[in-house]
Amino acid sequence: MELADRAATIRAAYVHIPFCARLCPYCDFAVVTDRDDQTARYCKALTLEIEREKEWAPLDSIYVGGGTPSRVDPQQLGLVLDALAAQHGFSEEPEVSIEANPEDWSLDRALALRQAGFNRVSFGAQSFNSSTLLRLGRRHQPDQIAVAVFAAREAGFSSINLDVIFGTPGDGSWGETLVAALSLRPDHLSCYALTVEPGTELFRQVAAGSRGPDPDQQADAWETAAAAAESAGLVRYEVSNWARPGHAVNYNLAVWAQAEYLAFGLGAHRFRSKVRSHNYRHLDTYLAAAEKGASTWAGEEPIEGWTSEVERVFLGIRRVAGVRAGPAGEALWHSDEGQTLAKHGVIELDGGRLVVRRTLLTDAVARALLALPPPPIQN
Repeated sequence: MELADRAATIRAAYVHIPFCARLCPYCDFAVVTDRDDQTARYCKALTLEIEREKEWAPLDSIYVGGGTPSRVDPQQLGLVLDALAAQHGFSEEPEVSIEANPEDWSLDRALALRQAGFNRVSFGAQSFNSSTLLRLGRRHQPDQIAVAVFAAREAGFSSINLDVIFGTPGDGSWGETLVAALSLRPDHLSCYALTVEPGTELFRQVAAGSRGPDPDQQADAWETAAAAAESAGLVRYEVSNWARPGHAVNYNLAVWAQAEYLAFGLGAHRFRSKVRSHNYRHLDTYLAAAEKGASTWAGEEPIEGWTSEVERVFLGIRRVAGVRAGPAGEALWHSDEGQTLAKHGVIELDGGRLVVRRTLLTDAVARALLALPPPPIQN
């Protein structure tokens, strides 16, 4: 609870690296393939965008995601971190995360990334079953995951995460994946349900008649993961995330606490001064804007008043610690739908905090929250 509440003061920045060897069929992120010749130019554009950002405060957490950041030269990524440090400064012990694919990882690359300033790595393991990896469009084999983890430890990374995906149609290996993942003793484990996002290849396949994920099987898979992670000594702190004490991700905690955060790069979303904005998603458009010193923003939305209050609770209920109820939480609690959820033990009002007790129904609580009418305007 203390960690969740303190997270609103975390100063975080997200940096998006869009380059990928191939597009996974389930991916709807801002990514590009066959453009690796543009990585140096892109990193330079990032530094230009960073330099345009008004000086803020020392950063506690930097998260470099993608795409596949591990495909980019560590020295180029180091220059991006240097630009962030020069513009805003870093706190005494910042969390500096990078996403990586196992097949891109080696001891030499790990050492170079540590030298560049990274201290946390998140591996896109997804599965420890070769057939499932193939269906997910992944390029690595299960044994490469362990090799990558060992190399990260040898290089001195202080925190290692494994991302895994459950609910792939036809996958009967989820239990084996959990055993294999936890046997590597990760500091953090993220378990995500395979989701059919509009515009993706998976969406087109399902629309054409292919079998999609089964929600009931996904619910069973989540419960299996929760039990396995707890037995391995990991503590769940959000719907899909478990960590050893001291290894919860500060960047994620900041976002769920509705803290302000910076963001740079293709399609990146930020939240500053009650405004959420996002960058261009087309690579050439983004590069052209950054290189001529123009804004890279493609759009913005003010987040204030009742909208801000609902969002605060919407984000906060994902955490095990819940969220201070406030006007929106109280309104939900006293609504007809809220009382129904409370009657069935889905939500609880505990010491002024709204807490979701039946985790798998978090989305149902979120829908009820978003359906609340705004309070009447006081004259």
